[in-house]
Amino acid sequence: MGAASGAFANVPPPSLVPVESSAAFIEAYQELRGRAFTAEEWEIAWAGACGRRCTTRVGKVLHGDAPVSLNAVREQAAERLRRANC
Repeated sequence: MGAASGAFANVPPPSLVPVESSAAFIEAYQELRGRAFTAEEWEIAWAGACGRRCTTRVGKVLHGDAPVSLNAVREQAAERLRRANC
């Protein structure tokens, strides 16, 4: 679920969606399942969105491809980690 909250609104080339879009996704997910996240689930959801993009970027760099969402990761990392309570 966390990775989906960071990529659900993407079209190629892949990037990291805005923080507020991830927040809306996470809130809608909680509402649809009928239960708020625990503190641990909350951390996983927020960290997952950023972590997936970082992992994808490392793979691209190792294969010589341009990491297209690297700027978005840099710009949003602090806020996403703050929301993850990290």
